[in-house]
Amino acid sequence: MSAGPVWRPDPDPDASIIRFTCRAEAVTGRSMADYRELWKWSVEDLEGFWGEVWEYFDVRSDNGFDRVLDDEPMPGARWFPGARLNYAEHVLRGGGDGPALIAVTEDGTTTSVDWPELRSRVAAFAGWLRGQGVGPGDRVVGYLPNAAPAVVAFLATASLGAVWSVCGQDYGADGAAARFGQLAPTVLVAADGYRFNGRVHDRRAAAARLRDLLPTLRATVLVDHVGTSGDPTMVPWAEAVATPAPPAFERVDFDAPLWVLFSSGTTGAPKGIVHGHGGVLLEHLKLMGLHNDLRPGERFFWYTTTNWMMWNLVVSGLLVDATVVLYDGSPVFPGPDRLWRLAEEHRVSVLGVSPGYLLACAKAGVEPSALDLGALRVVGSTGAPLPVSCYSWVSEHVGPSVQLVSTSGGTDVVSGFAGSAPTTPVWPGEISAPMLGVALEAWDADGKPVVDEVGELVVTRPMPSMPVAFWDDPDGTRYREAYFATYPGVWRHGDWMTVTGRGGVVISGRSDSTLNRHGVRLGSADVYAVVEKLPGIREALVIGAELADGGYWMPLFVVLEDGVVLDGPLRDRITAAIRAEASPRHVPDDVIAVPGIPHTRTGKKLEVPVKRLLQGVPVERALDRGAVDDPALLDFYARLARNPASGAAES
Repeated sequence: MSAGPVWRPDPDPDASIIRFTCRAEAVTGRSMADYRELWKWSVEDLEGFWGEVWEYFDVRSDNGFDRVLDDEPMPGARWFPGARLNYAEHVLRGGGDGPALIAVTEDGTTTSVDWPELRSRVAAFAGWLRGQGVGPGDRVVGYLPNAAPAVVAFLATASLGAVWSVCGQDYGADGAAARFGQLAPTVLVAADGYRFNGRVHDRRAAAARLRDLLPTLRATVLVDHVGTSGDPTMVPWAEAVATPAPPAFERVDFDAPLWVLFSSGTTGAPKGIVHGHGGVLLEHLKLMGLHNDLRPGERFFWYTTTNWMMWNLVVSGLLVDATVVLYDGSPVFPGPDRLWRLAEEHRVSVLGVSPGYLLACAKAGVEPSALDLGALRVVGSTGAPLPVSCYSWVSEHVGPSVQLVSTSGGTDVVSGFAGSAPTTPVWPGEISAPMLGVALEAWDADGKPVVDEVGELVVTRPMPSMPVAFWDDPDGTRYREAYFATYPGVWRHGDWMTVTGRGGVVISGRSDSTLNRHGVRLGSADVYAVVEKLPGIREALVIGAELADGGYWMPLFVVLEDGVVLDGPLRDRITAAIRAEASPRHVPDDVIAVPGIPHTRTGKKLEVPVKRLLQGVPVERALDRGAVDDPALLDFYARLARNPASGAAES
């Protein structure tokens, strides 16, 4: 750890969070000299804080609202009862005449959609959907890459008060149907294919099969994204947006469903997480406007696919009149600097990547500082804990004036629990602070808050974007069991977290994949931070598996760089590094070279499912194959469970 922060705030007095703080001080008579004081007010006075967010961002609704928070106990908190609003109306009410969307494909094709054109396309597609009988509460689903039609289709659906869900085309038809089939959708919007790693992936056959697997569909629309021939049994996208229509927005209850996001499906059938119009609107206005300080016309680019909640968050950049950059392609094609070059080309102000991408750039010797990144002020990172080494790398190789913002949140709240703001310093290895309005604590097994000790990540007071419900969970049983079974009335997220003495946050990994060796716990992220920076190691997966005979097996699986062999000296370097830099009690029992690490389709390592496979659980019971980026790897780990010694031989 360094002696001080790697980045110190020097906030612009015109930053939204500064102006918001001044307003809050005037309204409350309370001094809020720094971010910590602002955060304390935001969680002690939920009604005052969220009411001020409503006023500051000029949220529009029919007849206002009765009160901010009518019923606080979780689950079941009722926010802004009586308010009727529409998320899409707020997205499309501003923006001026400049670009709203800049869509880039892997081959370099770039399309700009200005604000008037976006409004026109959304209104036209909404009119077409209305002609198919789509209305409030009906479901429209997308099988689409990260491109402009996905944004248009979503906003049109939301404008009608209908419910949206989307997944990327790296899912097979059966995997997509396992999600969409639960929703009984009325309309499917699918693309003819997508681009990735130098290849065009034709998905017309998968789209046709998906349509056949969804018997409730009234129509299917086909987007010409990669230039293949059309399908006469589907409505061309160009036709569906061709007829002008007046813009119209169906205002709905604050907690009316906006979209359904599906869990990864890594522990059974994917569960549909329902979020409401109002909760998403307020949470994303806070995140984009106050934490990211996005301003009208600034360029916002976060590398994501439509599978991940970050896609939904990216669209919300439009709420504050920023220009959103969409990219369909690999982040490392034709080279590892691709995202930095896109940031240069499009004058991006806020760039979002993953810890894995930053590590890969460091290993490859990428030098973003050699590019013209004068517009860049924030590099965001989420999806996994951010290794300490990345903090100094960004400062030294991107620029000391660029704020590295590590964030932790989840699909469950489609937002963040902890992150940064223009007024928070950045310390190596830490997330700067809990986010505004998030009553975040680390709890021990007795339900008591701890500081400078690892505990369970909990949220003790409600957030507006907590799920409205799970789909097809009429009595709320699955919802309660998912978050409130451990500490009744308190949200337990399933992450190990440390709150530092200075108020920062350190995420140690999932609590259900903790390495518990001889009663001493360690997060898997601590092992990855050591191993994945070693030369010759592309990626690692560590598992602590309790076995039927009472034993405990802790293997470390490594994917090697091309031409590297896992010999005795490399094994020794790996174990020595873990012993010295992570924990001498958590040196693995075995180091095994493997052909690959299975991930969710949003890139998260499948620690718990692999652990279950190693414990002998059949693949079909351990997880949904359709949720995995490389399903064939599951059979490898299942074989390994039956014969642990086979790992090295089969790799």
